[in-house]
Amino acid sequence: MDVQCLEVKRINVSAAFYLSIEFQQTGYLIYRLSQAAYNTQERLPLNQFLPDTRKIGRNLVVLQNGWEQQLEQNKQEFIDEYVARESFIAAYPLTMSAAEFVNALSVNTSGSISQAERDSLIADLSSGAKTRAQVLRRIAEDDDFVRSEFERGFVLMQYFGYLRRAPNELPDGNFDGFNFWLTKLNQFNGNFINAEMVKTFIVSGEYRHRFGQ
Repeated sequence: MDVQCLEVKRINVSAAFYLSIEFQQTGYLIYRLSQAAYNTQERLPLNQFLPDTRKIGRNLVVLQNGWEQQLEQNKQEFIDEYVARESFIAAYPLTMSAAEFVNALSVNTSGSISQAERDSLIADLSSGAKTRAQVLRRIAEDDDFVRSEFERGFVLMQYFGYLRRAPNELPDGNFDGFNFWLTKLNQFNGNFINAEMVKTFIVSGEYRHRFGQ
């Protein structure tokens, strides 16, 4: 097997974690919840992301008997706890109307849900048919929103996974590197191999330094 083939395999194995069912339903969901609630995008704190991802992935082994039920239970319990946090209530006081709550989440997700969906969520929240947690989850799991944030989330996870830091932390000090990789990944329609994104993080001096190389 030649060196180039080995390199491609290494990149595919590495990227498979982000693309896996488990991560898409846990870590990527945490990213989208934060985006819907706080419009964090690439500013999502790593020290918040990691423990939240562990919580929502608790006792989860994908494809093991009962894994889907475990995942559903984890999601419900986590999001119920998420909307009860002081930080969430500070951003969304309980005095907010249903319309104010839903519209604020919709703005943070760049209007990914339709007007009809917004009206339905407002009516459900007003009547008590849905809780705040259920509304937040519905928006965070909206198919259009999932697709629209995929590349941004992918790039952010390179920093979190390989470099164990936020994109704007030193040695970068800004989001120029993040924006470069997001633009390049979009130029290649999400093809991380042709964009050479994963490869660059794997061979970077900063990543290798973590292992004394």
